[in-house]
Amino acid sequence: MRTTKSTAKAKAPAKRTARPRQLKIVKSDEWLRPFEGAIQGRHDHALHKIEELTGGKGSLSDFADGHLYFGLHRTPRQWILREWAPNATAIYLVGTFNNWQESPEYAFTRIPNTDNWQLKLPAKALHHLDLYKLSVHWSGGQGERVPAWARRVVQDEQTKIFSAQVWYPKQGYEWKNPEFRPKRGPLFIYECHIGMAQDAEKVGTYNEFRLNVLPRIIADGYNCIQIMAIAEHPYYGSFGYHVSSFFAPSSRFGTPDELKQLIDAAHQAGISVIMDLVHSHAVKNEVEGLGNYAGDPNQFFYPGSRREHSAWDSLCFDYGKNEVIHFLLSNCKYWLTEFHFDGFRFDGVTSMLYYSHGLGESFCQYGDYFNGHQDDNAICYLTLANQLIHQVNPHAITIAEEVSGMPGLAAPLVDGGYGFDFRMAMNIPDYWIKTIKERRDEDWHPSSILWELTNRRADEKTISYCESHDQALVGDKTLIFRLIDADMYWHFQKGDENETVHRGIALHKMIRLVTASTINGGYLNFMGNEFGHPEWIDFPREGNGWSYKYARRQWNLVDNHNLCYHYLGDFDNQMVHLLCNSVRDLRKFPVQEVWHDDGDQVLAYMRGPLVFVFNFSPNRSYEGYGFRVPEGAYNVVLNTDAHAFGGNGLADDSVCHFTNFDPLLAREHKGWLKLYLPARSAVVLRLQPKEEKVRKVKSSTYILL
Repeated sequence: MRTTKSTAKAKAPAKRTARPRQLKIVKSDEWLRPFEGAIQGRHDHALHKIEELTGGKGSLSDFADGHLYFGLHRTPRQWILREWAPNATAIYLVGTFNNWQESPEYAFTRIPNTDNWQLKLPAKALHHLDLYKLSVHWSGGQGERVPAWARRVVQDEQTKIFSAQVWYPKQGYEWKNPEFRPKRGPLFIYECHIGMAQDAEKVGTYNEFRLNVLPRIIADGYNCIQIMAIAEHPYYGSFGYHVSSFFAPSSRFGTPDELKQLIDAAHQAGISVIMDLVHSHAVKNEVEGLGNYAGDPNQFFYPGSRREHSAWDSLCFDYGKNEVIHFLLSNCKYWLTEFHFDGFRFDGVTSMLYYSHGLGESFCQYGDYFNGHQDDNAICYLTLANQLIHQVNPHAITIAEEVSGMPGLAAPLVDGGYGFDFRMAMNIPDYWIKTIKERRDEDWHPSSILWELTNRRADEKTISYCESHDQALVGDKTLIFRLIDADMYWHFQKGDENETVHRGIALHKMIRLVTASTINGGYLNFMGNEFGHPEWIDFPREGNGWSYKYARRQWNLVDNHNLCYHYLGDFDNQMVHLLCNSVRDLRKFPVQEVWHDDGDQVLAYMRGPLVFVFNFSPNRSYEGYGFRVPEGAYNVVLNTDAHAFGGNGLADDSVCHFTNFDPLLAREHKGWLKLYLPARSAVVLRLQPKEEKVRKVKSSTYILL
């Protein structure tokens, strides 16, 4: 029988529904397989939301253009101001141009079939530096509000009242380095706060930071700046974490153009600039913030018991509302495109992920990440934010501050992750605090140290750090203060050091070196901690007479070579330069343990051509301590015990060390590297390339110091 088109169609087998491929994070981690359904569900949720927001045609980047529509904008002929205010019944623009009085010519109109309001004014109606607010009416009430999309917000020095300000200078800032690309090597991040970055007892400025602090960061070798407290916040002492105006760079530090100039100068020096982005919560304020924007306390925030974050005294965004997602995603794109930030450190991610905000939960088993206590809306938003950011700038950097250990956080969306480039290794500073507080020096175990510093998911990159900015605040202690305490005030002059000071200086260097050298993503230092800044941060408040004495960084201490601070600063400088520049990309070389002995308190490991050796013993030095390493010649490239870093200088670092031949190791092309290891010290050696000629020495195979 001849087969016709119709019969062929009839005989065709039925199509099978394609089984979704197994996501990579599940495939690579068998412990996640019992939770594959939840992981797949979160993945699908993000994909469906992208489809919903873009209509399946555009991109998230196209969707996240809210800042180009809402807020105040100048066209050649007029001003246009738009706001999202579903609960409003009337809105008026009030300001210095109309004596803060409502009038018909400044009345908004609701855009038909939307919850958006619009006002058009002639070009001559508003001028650069005019102050303005919204007078919003709703059923049963009225109030003045700083517009949600305001790009410039200032505070009156006398009344302390915040108002939006027209920012339209005749000549906008012209970028000198518009095509800057962040470096893809290991990140060495210098975390900083503009206001407290100077010696003077006052609020510092963007310009002062650019002129006085940025050169220090460049000289110290850091390749990335993480800036805190950029978005406007009513209370200076909140450290920038109670944000009121999400699109306005804080005016207490200067103008938007001065911030752009700072970022441009950093880029010119090859330094990336990331912003500490707070999308985890918002300040409760109503007049300055979003707390009760148009008579609806839930316009931006979750209803009921989920509205307030009890531990932070702040409000939690409703990540299930498309309008809120639009607001926050547009905020990400705004900072990337308008100010050329190179990415973000997302604050309080743990708080976003869980209904409990992570409070009171132990997170000791995988089931704790998939037990229904997670906010799927927030997870979806974070995934979308990372997708958007990397659409806008494929080279952008995103870092999650997350303490629970949620799997997949720093894995790509395509693999089933949430898309962050890095996560903060928040276990590490906690470990160092616990070690210093609870263990005698004799009980510091190298095996525990190495395990804690390298205990991370293989498929996720982390940012390691010894101490957080929180440890510099009143009520806590930095590492240096835990190690030395009050003796810093009395025995930190050269020649007057006591044993406590010597111990503190030695361990401070060792802790930083072992932490920075075991990174798989990057390393972070908070401003001033690199040289052991002695005093805590205490912002002006009623309890201290509104003083700025402790809301600053005393650079004069590290610049004074009669004091010991410069020892720590000089060491940090050399350490960062070594780890950044000694090999092409330190992260590409795994941490290969060479040796550890908890009894001796000795640890050794390699990364590429570099050998890191630590003797944590407080009172035992070792002569001729041997390690099996690749055969060849090794030069000392860094020594914590060097005189230049406040050490005892017990070893001659100019000597080249040769491996000692062992026939049992010949097949592996290894030999014995034997070193003198002074107590409480660390040394880094570099294997010389074989093609280089090695300086001849008097001994036959190696030098024993």
